[in-house]
Amino acid sequence: MSLYAEAALERTMKVQEVILRAMSGRIQWWQAAEILGLSCRSMRRWKGRYQQHGYDGLWDRRHQRPSPKRVPFDTAQKVLRLYGQHYRGYNVLHFHEKLQSEHGIALSYTWVKSALQGAGLVAKEAPREPHRQRRERRPLPGMLLFVDGSSHAWIPALAPARQDLVAFMDDANNKVYNAWLVEEEGTLTVMAGLREVLEKRGIFCSLYTDRGSHFFHTPKAGGAVDKGQLTQIGRALAALRIEHIPSYSPQGRGRMERLFGSWQGRLPQELGTAGVRDLAAANRYIHQVFQPWHNAHWSVPAAEKGTAFVPLGAVDLEGILCVQQERVVAADNTVVLGNRRLQIAPSALRCSFAKCAVKVCEHLDGTLSVRYGPHVLGRWDGAGKVLAMRKAA
Repeated sequence: MSLYAEAALERTMKVQEVILRAMSGRIQWWQAAEILGLSCRSMRRWKGRYQQHGYDGLWDRRHQRPSPKRVPFDTAQKVLRLYGQHYRGYNVLHFHEKLQSEHGIALSYTWVKSALQGAGLVAKEAPREPHRQRRERRPLPGMLLFVDGSSHAWIPALAPARQDLVAFMDDANNKVYNAWLVEEEGTLTVMAGLREVLEKRGIFCSLYTDRGSHFFHTPKAGGAVDKGQLTQIGRALAALRIEHIPSYSPQGRGRMERLFGSWQGRLPQELGTAGVRDLAAANRYIHQVFQPWHNAHWSVPAAEKGTAFVPLGAVDLEGILCVQQERVVAADNTVVLGNRRLQIAPSALRCSFAKCAVKVCEHLDGTLSVRYGPHVLGRWDGAGKVLAMRKAA
């Protein structure tokens, strides 16, 4: 049972919030007096009681039960001013860690959160959604990976411009295997991350993604995906024998949503503090500092020892992780791709490739190649200029 009547509790909460706002510098003390309907003299008495007794100093003094854990007025004011002047935009947990590591202030997380919310420096949490059953993690790394993108103003120096953060995370242990900022998430950016994961870790079992158009064809908006009509990413995963799992709700990607929420509360502030001003510098910071920090602090042990990754072996990643388009070679042994005409050189494979079905591949580095079965007939830069011609044996 509460020590205080409900009416007294409501009155105290209002007084405390107004005083916290004055302590944080958001309003002047005379403005606090006007809000509470007090004279300046009475306001000084309220302020003095708070300085002497902390939170319990606002209760009716007849109870005479000051808290033994009350926070000194000067300390509380310092915390609020620090947040308002130096850590604006940090989430409460991030700010709480900074208080301990950078300023030597050891207060409970709950007190810091209540004080920041009371002062209006941090928004109060929205009501929680209905209870959902937690899905158990896969027991081994490499059994299930997530990939997703988050559009956000990640680089404060470039605000209000937004960038897409693309990340690969393992369901078994929350480890981020790759994360980087791009102008826009798409087929080639996802393939680039997939290639890095495959080269460093090996082939994994399944990949869980949303139903974006670069992942799946969805004939009817909001409906089931068509797994018979593969996108470029779907084709690449099928060639690698990696199961591609579509998500039908945000809750299905809950771990990725929480990852992005946590990173949005920290990464922009860290990039701003580090003076990062462009994508290249931001990606260096993510790879060298932030991603290792995440894996050291926010990953969890897998349920079982071992790994489900298998060695890559002699897989032709260059021929798989690319955008492929089928073409028929013209009579003059050329292939047209947009406004570019690619001339195929003579080869020992055939006297002519006219009317042959070939694949034109746009690779991750922007170069092009033409393939006839397993054979590469030529390479070009993005503008269609010959880079190399290789004769097949």
